[in-house]
Amino acid sequence: MHCQLENKHEVYIWLKSNQTCLICDESSGTADPVCGACETELPWLMEHCEVCALPLPATGLVCGQCLKQPQAFKQVVAPWTYSFPIDSLISRFKHQARWPLGHLLAHLLGQFLQHRYEDAALARPDCLLPVPLARKRLRERGFNQAAMLARWLSEDLNIPWDEHLLSRPRETVAQQDLDARTRKRNLHQAFA
Repeated sequence: MHCQLENKHEVYIWLKSNQTCLICDESSGTADPVCGACETELPWLMEHCEVCALPLPATGLVCGQCLKQPQAFKQVVAPWTYSFPIDSLISRFKHQARWPLGHLLAHLLGQFLQHRYEDAALARPDCLLPVPLARKRLRERGFNQAAMLARWLSEDLNIPWDEHLLSRPRETVAQQDLDARTRKRNLHQAFA
């Protein structure tokens, strides 16, 4: 008695076929899960502060806040503004466990970063470090979206990632409903 099917039919290879765009639900026409029109229409960040990436009216400027109070970092690299549909994709990935949306965001971010690395406008990092999720929220959500994004980016960019170099020794309240000043205070000594 044989448990395996004897038929030798062609196997449908999902990854090689045309995909449905995860943004507009139309055929993407490619093996990518986003169509060209939706990718073009994403809220790409154009002119921005060279330090914090705040949108500005001209390129090559540093915003007043970064001039007044130097930041603890050298540069923020952001491909998009936080507006539709990016805000919706992030929220649905994070709060509804829509992992294909997170994978799409990681893939698009990876393409953006790869172009920046090739133009020598951005130095490649030695390692990707995802921000640890508070234990309570990790239990509630069941996954760390930052670790998933880091893993997917690591694969696309061939950069190692390590989710154990950073720890979260102190639990904090959720940042989502806090203003900027309270967020900063909330995260004081939250990571090691």
